Amino acid sequence: MNFNLIKSVVELVQQFMEQNEDKVSYSCDLQGFIEWINVSFKADSKSEDPAWIGKESGRSSDSIINTLLIRMGRYAKTYSRSIGNSVFSSQDDFIYLIGLKTMGAMTKMEVIKHNVHEKSSGMLIINRLIHNGWVEQKVSEKDKRIKHIQITEKGLTVLEEHMDEIRKASRVVVGNLTHSEQMLLIAILSKLDEFHDSFYRMNLESRNLLDNVYKRLN
Repeated sequence: MNFNLIKSVVELVQQFMEQNEDKVSYSCDLQGFIEWINVSFKADSKSEDPAWIGKESGRSSDSIINTLLIRMGRYAKTYSRSIGNSVFSSQDDFIYLIGLKTMGAMTKMEVIKHNVHEKSSGMLIINRLIHNGWVEQKVSEKDKRIKHIQITEKGLTVLEEHMDEIRKASRVVVGNLTHSEQMLLIAILSKLDEFHDSFYRMNLESRNLLDNVYKRLN
């Protein structure tokens, strides 16, 4: 019996469990372990960086990542226009509704911050949802000075009526990524989101934001 091989496999399993403990990027079973091995081996075996437009002329990885993220957002927005035969004014309508359905009643600012919007833009969306009767505003039972908004039965109904289309749009945006690639992308984007969210919640003024975040990177 090859005990060295067994020892190596056990060490790999331990490494897999440690890396997957919090992020839950893979299922904690044989299938998840195999997917992790495939992604890790593929990442380690490719020493060369990927190619991108403008790389040879000096375009940085920072620049292409920013461009690709913006393009992905615009693609998603384009697909969302097909949902509900324009019953939704924008994808923000059903994104706000899904958030309220999932997380429950929140103050207006909590909803806006959850969706990473500026106050003015978020208020326009909330007011539109209230006007449509999809959400309602109620005084908090714990503190009468605080008002919460919550999704209404009408809002739940319109969301349920178009949920298949919303799921279809989400699936289309993911495109031709394999399951392993999706899990890897979730882990990467979650890490990036956590980093930026920590600064977003500081409510720094725009004139100070860029320099403050940039200093943390150096």
